[in-house]
Amino acid sequence: MVSQKSVITFGMVAIPIAMYTATQDNDIHLNQLHKEDNSRIRYKKTCAHCGKEITAEDIVKGFEYDKEKYVVIKDDEIEKIKTEKEKSIQILHFAQLNQISPVYYEKTYQAAPEAGGEKAFELLRAALMAEQKIAIGKTVLGTKDTLMAIIPREEGILISTMFYADDIKAIQKPYNKTAVSEPELNMAKMLINSMDTPFDPSKYIDEYQSKLHDLIEAKISGKEVVAAEPQSTGKVIDLMEALKASVEKAQKEKELA
Repeated sequence: MVSQKSVITFGMVAIPIAMYTATQDNDIHLNQLHKEDNSRIRYKKTCAHCGKEITAEDIVKGFEYDKEKYVVIKDDEIEKIKTEKEKSIQILHFAQLNQISPVYYEKTYQAAPEAGGEKAFELLRAALMAEQKIAIGKTVLGTKDTLMAIIPREEGILISTMFYADDIKAIQKPYNKTAVSEPELNMAKMLINSMDTPFDPSKYIDEYQSKLHDLIEAKISGKEVVAAEPQSTGKVIDLMEALKASVEKAQKEKELA
């Protein structure tokens, strides 16, 4: 498992850590094919000046400072300008978890202490859990100052990279909030409470990916693809009646579970 090495710093405390990606891609990926002979479509990198096909070893990074004029920037030069402070994750402040909208979270890593940092790592995790807080930090990843949320869990610490405020789009289409009656609100609350169960991620599967897998298997074996059964999506005529029916259905399902 590939990891990134870093250091969490706050006050005079420095905690060496390794960061591991917390998610993986399990989706079925379809390739683009030429319709005439089902051959794979491939993309080639070519030089805009000479037209020569280029390999990864021939590519360097550069910045266009004038029209078609570039200055080459090497990775080791980027690393040279970083201070030790910028190479570490500096905790800026602490905050309540529910103060942050999920829209600000980008990519999540699992953090683990490196040799010598175990006690300070656990102390930070335990203190954050006890106070029900997260830490907001900053580090340089690549060529960008990156905000990070350090989130305590019972089993360890998660670190999530975050978007800046100007990265987040404003709501494109605000809606007019219509009035709801107290009976409607109470019935909606009852429905929510009737469906309230602890979150267990192992209970959820990507059902559509399973259907796609079955489709692929059917095509490989030469079977005909059968259309899914149509499902009724009747319109809600009366909100209260729909809520009552939903509550009754949820309560029956809970009794049978």
